[in-house]
Amino acid sequence: MGVDTQGWRLELNYDQWVALPVSGQRPAARYKHAAAVVDDKLYIIGGSRNGRYLSDVQVFDLKNLTWSTMKLNTEATTVKVKDGTQLNVFPATAGHSVIKWGNRLLLLAGLSKNASDNVTGLFPMDSSCFWGKKTLMINYLTLLDPARRPIRSLFICFWLKSGYFIDSLLFLWYVVQFIDLESNSCGVMETYGNFPVARSGQSVTLVGSKLIMFGGEDRNRRLLNDVHVLDLATMSWSAVETSQTSPTPRFDHTAAVNAERYLLIFGGCSHSIFYNDLHVLDLETMEWSQPQIQGDLVTPRAGHAGVAIDGDWFIVGGGDNKSGALETLVINMSKLAVSKLISVKERDPLASEGISVSSALLDGEKFLVTFGGYNGKYYNEVFVMRPKPRDFLHPKIFQSPAAAAAAASVTAAYALTKSEKIDFPEKEDPNFKVIPVDTSQQDLSVEINSITEEKKVAETSLVEVMAENSTLRAKIEETNTNYAELSKELHSVQAQLAAERSRCAKLEAQIAEVQKILESMPAIEEEVHALRREKSAFEHEMELASTVQRQRSGGIWKWVAG
Repeated sequence: MGVDTQGWRLELNYDQWVALPVSGQRPAARYKHAAAVVDDKLYIIGGSRNGRYLSDVQVFDLKNLTWSTMKLNTEATTVKVKDGTQLNVFPATAGHSVIKWGNRLLLLAGLSKNASDNVTGLFPMDSSCFWGKKTLMINYLTLLDPARRPIRSLFICFWLKSGYFIDSLLFLWYVVQFIDLESNSCGVMETYGNFPVARSGQSVTLVGSKLIMFGGEDRNRRLLNDVHVLDLATMSWSAVETSQTSPTPRFDHTAAVNAERYLLIFGGCSHSIFYNDLHVLDLETMEWSQPQIQGDLVTPRAGHAGVAIDGDWFIVGGGDNKSGALETLVINMSKLAVSKLISVKERDPLASEGISVSSALLDGEKFLVTFGGYNGKYYNEVFVMRPKPRDFLHPKIFQSPAAAAAAASVTAAYALTKSEKIDFPEKEDPNFKVIPVDTSQQDLSVEINSITEEKKVAETSLVEVMAENSTLRAKIEETNTNYAELSKELHSVQAQLAAERSRCAKLEAQIAEVQKILESMPAIEEEVHALRREKSAFEHEMELASTVQRQRSGGIWKWVAG
C-alpha cells in the first residue's frame, strides 16, 4: 500500500502497518542496530550485515520521507597517537542500546570488531596519547584520568607486546558513548562505580534519570540476568541486589517500565531455548515476580523490539531461528493482558529478528516506526502504524457513556439539520423565563456547521465502537463454536469413560471368581493328596494280590508234575 509523501499520516488506518515510500537512496540493509526518534527524525546507528559491523548514523525525516547520513565531527570522535595517527573511538557496533537524554543520544554496550579485520590499535605506553584534554593511560580494563580515578573506557581485550597495547580483533564495548544532535559530535562520557561486565543483547530502560540494564551475553557467551543502574545525574554505576526468583539468564529480550516503578521483561532466549514469559521487577522493593499473562497465547521469540505508548507495550518481530514471529503484540502493562494486534506473512520484514521499533509524535499524534531486521534477508524498509487508543476491558456499547453521548449528538445534529427554522411554542409556561434568542441565518449556519462537525466526530466514534462490538461478537461466536466442539468431545469422552467403567466392572467380577478359585485351592490339593494315597494303597494291594496269585499258580503246576 503506497502513501502520499506529504500527507501520509492522514491516509493511515488504525492498527495497520504501512511501508513508507522513500525519496532518494536508502541506507544499507541491516539488523541489530540502535534506533531512536527525535523531533520528527528517525536515527539509525550501527548494526550488522553479512557478519560486518556498521558505524554509520543514518537519519530518516518522517515528514518529507528522505534519508540522509549524519556526518560526525571527526576531531571529537578520534584518538590521536604520537605519530599523528587518528583512531576512531566510535566503532562499528551491533547489539547495542540507545537512549535519548537531553539533546544527546547515549549508546551503551554492544558487540564490535575492527573495520580492517586486523590488529590496528597501537597505543604507546607514554603520556603522548591524548583524548581531548585527558591523558590516555590504558591499564587493562581501566582508563585513569589525571586524578588516577577509574573511568572504564575503550577496549575490553588487550595484549601487551613490545611496549604497546594491541586491541583484539573482536571486543565488546561497555563505555557510555554519546552523539550530540546539535553539534554532530560524539565522545565518551566518564562513569564511575561498580561497572557491569561488557555485553551485548541486553536491555536498557530509562526510568527518571536512571538507566536500568538487565541481562545480555558477555564476550565469553555467558548468559546474564543481573541488574545494573547508571545514575545519569552522578554518572555512577551500581549493581542491584534483587530478591525472589530472577528471570532465567537470557539475551535479545525486550524491557519496558510501567508507572515509573515496574520494570517488565518479555521473551528472549538462551543458547537453546526461546522464551515467551513475562517478568516484573518492582524498582522500589527490588523484588522479582512472574505474573500470569491474560489474553492471547503468544509464541516464544527473541530479537524482537518493543516500545511503550500510554501504558500499552507494543512488541514487533523476533523469531526462534526457524521462523519469524508473525504477530504484532500489544500488552496492557497495568492489566498484564496481551492481545495480537495484527499478523503478517512469513518472510515479511515485520517478522524479522534484530528489528527496531520507536514511537514518534507527529502533529500531536503518536505513531510506531520500524526499521531493518533479518528474516532470510536483510531489510532497510521503514514501516509505520497508527495505534488506536484501546481498553482491553472495554464495556458493552449500550453501557458506554461515550457511545451514549455520541448517539445523542448524532440525533441532535440530524434534528437540527432537518429543521428550516426554530419555532417556539405559542403558550408560555409561567414557570419558565423566555430568553431572547438571535435566530439570524448567519448565526444559525455557524451553529449548524459546528454541530455538523460534532456529528461527524460522533459518527466516527460510533463506527469505531460498532467495529469493536462486531469484533467482540465474532470472538463470542468463535468462543461459542469452540465451546460446542469441546462439549461434543466431552460427551464422546464421557461415553468412552462409561464403556471403560463397564469393562472394568466385568474384569472385577472375573477377578473375584478367580480369587474364589484360588481360595479353594488348598482343599483341592488335600483331595488330590488323598486320591494319591488311595491310588498308592490300591496299587500296593494289587501288587500283593498278583504275588499271591503267582504263588498259587506255581504250586498247582508242581502238584501236576509230581
